[in-house]
Amino acid sequence: MGSKGHHSSMMMILWVMFVAFLIMSMKVKAADPDPLVDFPAGPDAPFTFHDITVNGVVTQTSGGTRAGLSPEVFPASIGEGITSVKFILVPCGVNVPHTHPRATEVLNVVEGGPLLVGWVNTSGVLQTDELNVGDVALFPRGLLHFEQNKGNTNCTFISALNSQNPGVLNAGQALFAVPNGVLATALNIPSPILQIFKNDFSPALLQTSILSDCNPPPV
Repeated sequence: MGSKGHHSSMMMILWVMFVAFLIMSMKVKAADPDPLVDFPAGPDAPFTFHDITVNGVVTQTSGGTRAGLSPEVFPASIGEGITSVKFILVPCGVNVPHTHPRATEVLNVVEGGPLLVGWVNTSGVLQTDELNVGDVALFPRGLLHFEQNKGNTNCTFISALNSQNPGVLNAGQALFAVPNGVLATALNIPSPILQIFKNDFSPALLQTSILSDCNPPPV
């Protein structure tokens, strides 16, 4: 009995180690490849980047400014599995619902606020909170999330994402790319009414916009 019990315990330990190895393997495969040298960008590539708001990949809309990094403008990020984005949202500005298929995001408010943040899990449950300066939020990889400036001054926040190319999938753009019949069935509305909405929808990827019925608090 003792020998059998010892054998069973060893088999259980080996099984746990095997499962742990599979989980670790899946995590490694899901992330950017590990660098094989100290600095994949090369010894002559600058490791600093000055004034991301001016020199980064900048997009400006009615809702504010998005300034990000890319391997093209910041070669030091090549092979490092990370990037950063700075947002400046005007009052009532919204970073519209979107996902990052290849990255988890950590957001830090550095100026202004409150900033409404939220994400939706795979059960369709919405998680929300309001952040102020110094507060941090985490958005799990691939899940729908958004931000809205609820203050009366600009709100600045900086995000770090654990991929040099996290990808951005705009929820509205993705939804209206679905064929009419399929989308009408999913939304349970007639196709002609859906077509009216689609006719008014801009196909451009707008990361930020103004919430139409928002009234910022008085100064």
